[in-house]
Amino acid sequence: MNWKQAFTSSIGKKLVMALTGVFLILFLIVHCYVNALVFLEWFGPLGRGYKAYEGAAHFLGSNPLTRIAEIGLLAGIILHIVQGLMLFFDNKTKRPVDYNVHPGNKSSKWYSRSMGLLGTLILLFLVLHLYHFWVPNRYQQLVTGHEKDLYLLMELTFKDLWVVIVYILGCISLAYHLLHGFWSAFQTLGLSTKKYTGLLRCVGTVYSIVIPLIFIAMPLSFYLGLLPDAETARAAAQTLAH
Repeated sequence: MNWKQAFTSSIGKKLVMALTGVFLILFLIVHCYVNALVFLEWFGPLGRGYKAYEGAAHFLGSNPLTRIAEIGLLAGIILHIVQGLMLFFDNKTKRPVDYNVHPGNKSSKWYSRSMGLLGTLILLFLVLHLYHFWVPNRYQQLVTGHEKDLYLLMELTFKDLWVVIVYILGCISLAYHLLHGFWSAFQTLGLSTKKYTGLLRCVGTVYSIVIPLIFIAMPLSFYLGLLPDAETARAAAQTLAH
């Protein structure tokens, strides 16, 4: 298979979707781990979570390798979306007339038949997420050379109920997308052998539930006041540093 076929043939598109999907699955693990450091505030001492989160965010934000990886990540996201939309419309073109009788969940789960819709919802959520965090942080870095206080930014962003609701809906869409996408990616790559089928399905299900739940816990925790405000956490973190 040449490069042109990889982006134009049905098999090539599925392979690209699988590879970019696995890359994004790995990214979500790192992203989730860094953001979940704020929950160290629950286990004390006060300021521990703030210090750990800001330290990890600063390391990633100031590391030149991260900047290179960011380009690859954005390219991977765009490629994943484009190839997904192309496959969706290809399938629509091949079946212009819908079935008279739908087998429903007897043949496949509803979320596996709704990947186009779920992917679109996740795209809208991603745009909002980048607008809230990535864009202002990178802009400030370019202008001042310093990063934003991301803990404070989360606190301010998640004060609005509608934002929290949108984030929760986005994470739920992500969970259903992953329930099908995790298994589908490894199946396309030929790793879903009889020996590993059960393990992959189990890992995929746990991953698809746990990762979105952790992401949901962050806006909820800030909105409900379950985490200390940034000023208090920052002062405590400075005390811990001395």
